[in-house]
Amino acid sequence: MQYVIKLLIADDHPLFREALINVINAALCDPKIIEAGTLDDALVLAQAHEDMDLILLDINMPGMHGLEGLSALRREAPTIPVVIISAEEDKQTVLKALDQGAAGFIAKSAARDEMATALQQILQGEVYLPASIMRKTQESPLPAQTRPSLSMELLFSLTRRQLLVLERMVKGESNKQIATHLNIAETTVKAHVSAILAKLGVNNRVQAILAANDLDFSTIIRR
Repeated sequence: MQYVIKLLIADDHPLFREALINVINAALCDPKIIEAGTLDDALVLAQAHEDMDLILLDINMPGMHGLEGLSALRREAPTIPVVIISAEEDKQTVLKALDQGAAGFIAKSAARDEMATALQQILQGEVYLPASIMRKTQESPLPAQTRPSLSMELLFSLTRRQLLVLERMVKGESNKQIATHLNIAETTVKAHVSAILAKLGVNNRVQAILAANDLDFSTIIRR
């Protein structure tokens, strides 16, 4: 019996929900899609469907109050990954959302193929950030008080290959993309990612990206 992926779209614009449903149906095999137009409805549905695979959340819909709504949803449904899907693309807002537990960010302006790729990547347990957001982040790093600390001792505990993988992670690349660029197996990339998280003392990929966001890899990696 084939596993059915269950998603919740929480957005107050019916036309956008309809468009996103079309993208999801094209990207996934017969998913079950639930809709909510307010944060209160999303909270009720998340509690009623604990087996949900993913929540797609608009941070500007009624009841959200910015990222407060995200925090509320993470408290009520801590086991369900939440991805921000929004017209707002401010890098500080995006990274703060990740810091508060979001599993990724998808811009409403993204092309259908990009949205489909993002959904597949997130459902595989990875973090998705648009390349444009990552470039903005590197140009204007997140304030030190907002990101996890990363000592030089921890940094230099990484092997050269692990640093190369971490550099690609910070650019927002998936494990598959990293494997292609570094010419290694995807399973090897996964092993490197696990080792990186352990050595840096972080719990997940998002924290690693935030911690290493403003590193100048050109100065620490022997090319």
